Amino acid sequence: MRVLLLVSMALATLGAARAPASAGARGLGKGDSPDMALVIAGDTGRTTTLHAEERDFGRLWRLLSPRYTGTERVPEAWTLGRFPEVRVTVIWGLTGVGGWPQTSRAPGGDVAVERQDQVFLAPDGTPWVRSDPSPDVVDDDIRWHRAPSSVFGQLAEEGKLFGSRPAVVAAVAEPDAVERARWVLPGLAVGLALGGGVPWFVRRAAARREDAEPPREPRQELIDL
Repeated sequence: MRVLLLVSMALATLGAARAPASAGARGLGKGDSPDMALVIAGDTGRTTTLHAEERDFGRLWRLLSPRYTGTERVPEAWTLGRFPEVRVTVIWGLTGVGGWPQTSRAPGGDVAVERQDQVFLAPDGTPWVRSDPSPDVVDDDIRWHRAPSSVFGQLAEEGKLFGSRPAVVAAVAEPDAVERARWVLPGLAVGLALGGGVPWFVRRAAARREDAEPPREPRQELIDL
């Protein structure tokens, strides 16, 4: 009997230890994690509502990491609001909260606003996330982190959530176009200059050699008389 009790306790302990890890790996609508996302396209303003069981919700989760609380250093201009165009705004919500007596709805019928994320592309094509952990509180707690380009590309190519598909996909497909242009354009200019200038230098050098030589006279022959 004691052996069975010990085995049962061990199994219960293992199950309790594995449950948080499994829930954390999924991370979708578990416990106090957001289980709804309100997605607003940056250019069209089109609004899409996603729930935890939908595929695009999982993609957004991987892209934005709404449980991430850290921050990365960004240019000062960004912290002052001078950042690139916002591609999409995502408001994360937790359903099944509130109710009477706070509201007139039945218990569990309200949605709590958990977080706001905004996505934009840096000049080098890197997706960045600007996060407000408490959008319902007026404060300056804004956090930044980079997002995976591969996931951003998947969502952008489908064109359902991020607005204008061509503009977004072009930026993702050529993330280093600006950097390459910095090297290619000067090289092209040098090539054109050399291509057009070399013949001129050759002609100019030949003309100088001709000017340096003694003047040519009619050929003279010595004839014996």
